[in-house]
Amino acid sequence: MLPTVEFCGLNATRLIIGANPFGGFSHQGQERNNEMLEYHTPERIIETWGRAAAAGVNTMITNNESPNVIQAVKEYRAGGGGLQWIAQVNNRHVPSMLHAVDAVVEMGCKALYFHGAQTDALYAKRDETTLREWVDHAHAARIPVGVAGHAPEVHAWVDGLDLVDFHAVCFFNCGSLHAGKGHKFRLGDVFQAVDMIRRIRKPCIGYKIMGAGRLDPRMAFEYAFQQIKPSDVVNVGMHRGDKDDMVEANVALAREILDGAAER
Repeated sequence: MLPTVEFCGLNATRLIIGANPFGGFSHQGQERNNEMLEYHTPERIIETWGRAAAAGVNTMITNNESPNVIQAVKEYRAGGGGLQWIAQVNNRHVPSMLHAVDAVVEMGCKALYFHGAQTDALYAKRDETTLREWVDHAHAARIPVGVAGHAPEVHAWVDGLDLVDFHAVCFFNCGSLHAGKGHKFRLGDVFQAVDMIRRIRKPCIGYKIMGAGRLDPRMAFEYAFQQIKPSDVVNVGMHRGDKDDMVEANVALAREILDGAAER
């Protein structure tokens, strides 16, 4: 297994496999979205999780929206799949966030966090009341609860409220995409993101460390693991349609970098 950390009561590998490619969220345009979505049948998703587990990963993150992803999660868990599941929760297609939380809890998630676009929207209104309602409802299920967010100031606000157990921090402030304003990946955002991760005392998940495929994997992994706290992890989506052994290659790269850091 890859090196692990105690993450809010979970024993999690420092590399977690994400699911944006599974749901067709490429952040590279609609044609690329369609390509990813067509490739990722539930069968292929489950196969990818199996290969991740075999390579040494023990945790996965998925959204709660894409039908193919949800079907894969249900089949994987029913079949005894070994990866522990952290759910990213959105409420765009259900009556409320509370309904969305109940659904993933019933499916067996071990932790959950609220989608970054939803947290961004609450921050814009400084809506502590709604965030507190969501967090309290999720905590009633006795699982760790976190928030994602696309800008450091969002995380600073939530951290100041001391409501959640962990933060999922985007390396790029690409929140404009969720507001329908297109893609925005600026390298300068990364330095602000990792500074915020170090300021937050609670565990963090770094995500989009490669800028949705825009950065070299080795450079991205090295920088991320050097900059985040020793108690933090990274979440990386992997599209095997580009490279069949991408999972194994990423795990080997993460292992090399983490082992090298431990030796120093």
